Amino acid sequence: MKVFGKQYWWPADTQDEIIIGAILTQNTAWQNVEKAIENLKKVGLCSLDKIRNAPQNTIEDLIKPSGFYKQKSLYLKEIANFFKDFNENTDTLNFRKSLLNIKGVGLETADSILLYAFSRPIFVVDAYTKRFVERKKLFYSLEYHKVQQFFMHNLPQDVELYKEYHALIVKLAKTFCRKKPNCKECPIRCA
Repeated sequence: MKVFGKQYWWPADTQDEIIIGAILTQNTAWQNVEKAIENLKKVGLCSLDKIRNAPQNTIEDLIKPSGFYKQKSLYLKEIANFFKDFNENTDTLNFRKSLLNIKGVGLETADSILLYAFSRPIFVVDAYTKRFVERKKLFYSLEYHKVQQFFMHNLPQDVELYKEYHALIVKLAKTFCRKKPNCKECPIRCA
């Protein structure tokens, strides 16, 4: 989108950092996730191997800015253990099913990991996407799978396009399509 330019998502230095960020961003603003990730980096714990072997209370202290730190520290341990012996050649459908079986990993988190960390062609649906779909009256349902299929059937199956499209929806929602919308200045003229 010309208005926003390329978004270069997901902001991370490593694949592990994307996975960690996907867990930490649950129910919190990204600025808080950045603080938690910075804390992990400062002490050399921003990797799944390091998290797997670190004491639980250490992780809790470092990720406090992300909120729900006791829960999220458990989820980080769970996902770190999952990836210990993971075979990256697993097909996307089975990979997704496996991720969804991990405590603390829901649809949005699993799909974020698949798309951004492993470049699998799956569209991420979040609250911003649902708000956009609802306001633009693009689709009749806000059910996760139906919204996801709407985008996946109407866009070319392209990982980079999915990443950029999702990032632009988030940018649009944060800038114009907020809870109280600014439709007059919206570049796509919300209804």
